[in-house]
Amino acid sequence: MQMFLEAAAGSGAGAGGGGILSIVMLVLVVVFFYFFLIRPQKKQEKEAANMRNSLEIGDEVVTIGGIIGQIVSIKGETVTIATGKDRNKIRFLRSAIREVTVKINAPAADEKAEDSKATITEAPVKDESDKIEKADAPAEDK
Repeated sequence: MQMFLEAAAGSGAGAGGGGILSIVMLVLVVVFFYFFLIRPQKKQEKEAANMRNSLEIGDEVVTIGGIIGQIVSIKGETVTIATGKDRNKIRFLRSAIREVTVKINAPAADEKAEDSKATITEAPVKDESDKIEKADAPAEDK
């Protein structure tokens, strides 16, 4: 950066050329911050707002505090979730919901994809459990 400033000052542009270069550099910094910091953050905020507005009863959610539960009621800006085996109910602000882990009314295409994933992962797990059972069994004399 310093090299560019020295080159501009040494090229005979005078004091006016350095001022223009400073303005151009300032504009480039503002453009950089907009495209790499501000714009992606606004996009994330918009996606989070859409997710929070599409919450439905029965969805499984995770709060910003890490509490996992199922939505049992939605009233205005508050959401009540049930957690644990005894189904304790806790009220949260809608803005405290970080993500939806299980969407109750998911499209059929997503359900088919989840079913195929479950089928793929079930087979190796079953084989591994068979190996563990065989390893735990007493060794037979040969």
